[in-house]
Amino acid sequence: QVQLVESGGGLVQPGGSLKLSCAASGFTFSMYTMNWYRQAPGKERELVAGISSAGSSINYVDSVKGRFTISRDNAKNTVYLQMNSLKPEDTAVYYCNTRRNGNYYWGQGTQVTVSS
Repeated sequence: QVQLVESGGGLVQPGGSLKLSCAASGFTFSMYTMNWYRQAPGKERELVAGISSAGSSINYVDSVKGRFTISRDNAKNTVYLQMNSLKPEDTAVYYCNTRRNGNYYWGQGTQVTVSS
């Protein structure tokens, strides 16, 4: 079965950096677009970044452009989110996501807290 396991979250000061990882299993990872979403308390889940199967197409929500970088290693079945210049408004639970055969799959999420 499809499994997505996020890691790398934590508490960081404003201006700091974190790198999230999402290890995937149960499907042919290299064939699917992968996404990072986030959900802050009291807000809807939003798409942060997406990367195509071969990594040739990448998109970001405007609020993270120039600060976050999504990447993937198809040999390791892992997608990453490098987050730099973090702001308090980046505080959220971050989720890895993919869509396969019409179904959406989610990891359990990893908490990112940006606070001094």
